[in-house]
Amino acid sequence: MKAVQIDAFGGPEVLQVRDIADPAPGPGEALIDIHAATVNPADWKSRGGSYADPAEGYFPHILGRDFSGVVRELGDGAEGLSPGDEVYGVAVQGVDGAYAEAIAIDAGLVGLKPASISHDEAAALALTTLTAMIALEDTARLTSGQKLLVQGGAGGVGSLGIQIGHHLGAHVITTASPGNHDYVSNLGADEVIDYNSTDFTEAVSDCDVVFDTVGGEVHARSFAVLKAGGRMVWIAGQPEGFTAPRDDVEVMRPNVKRARAYMDRISEFITAGAVKAPEMQFMSLDQVREAHELSATGHVRGKIVFQVR
Repeated sequence: MKAVQIDAFGGPEVLQVRDIADPAPGPGEALIDIHAATVNPADWKSRGGSYADPAEGYFPHILGRDFSGVVRELGDGAEGLSPGDEVYGVAVQGVDGAYAEAIAIDAGLVGLKPASISHDEAAALALTTLTAMIALEDTARLTSGQKLLVQGGAGGVGSLGIQIGHHLGAHVITTASPGNHDYVSNLGADEVIDYNSTDFTEAVSDCDVVFDTVGGEVHARSFAVLKAGGRMVWIAGQPEGFTAPRDDVEVMRPNVKRARAYMDRISEFITAGAVKAPEMQFMSLDQVREAHELSATGHVRGKIVFQVR
């Protein structure tokens, strides 16, 4: 099968497209023929060595976390799936493996793909929806009538944060460049702030929740718009040595777990029409270096999707 591997940490040049043997499903695993996978910022951060030191035997390593495909074979004891099922899922951080034509993965992490969406759409929705759902529903405990600020609403996770916030009945405000204003408004944003011309700390106040997908200086400044007792939920990097400037708000980072139950919750959102796939830019696995360079600019609208089959 074709797969993208790295033999060491580094820049895009370490990404190698190779033909390697297909994996075999172990006990409790499903072997899935991948039809689509996506690029997430976590991928190029992993490629650069930004996370914990890898375990022995990590290299050569196949990157990629979210995917959609068809079950080819099941290992002993794998439950809840059958060969031929159309499925989607998110691989565990550090295990990864979605930049390939097939993946062997714990069957308990994979859910049935809703028939109403394509493999491309399912891959684009998997990790982004999982992250936004856990951040807003489980972590921030966002409820109807509350005021939500989504930093970076045109990005993959931000675009799902807008949709889920809207579905939950929140008043959704987001930041975006002028070219993305119609895009985020159509996703459900009630107010859009042009971060190029407007200081969001002067335009927004008394937020119940800030969902920060941008990080850095934006993260530090976002505390100013929270009401007392508000919640800061963040997934992008805090400034180095950062300490929260307020003790009257909660600061939380979502624990984005993987499990079939979470995929089933995402499917409920999809089936109900509460979320739709973000804008997609299609590439092939052979374009992986270009895809990582583009993702690292921080200005991709929606998701980069590898069409594998």
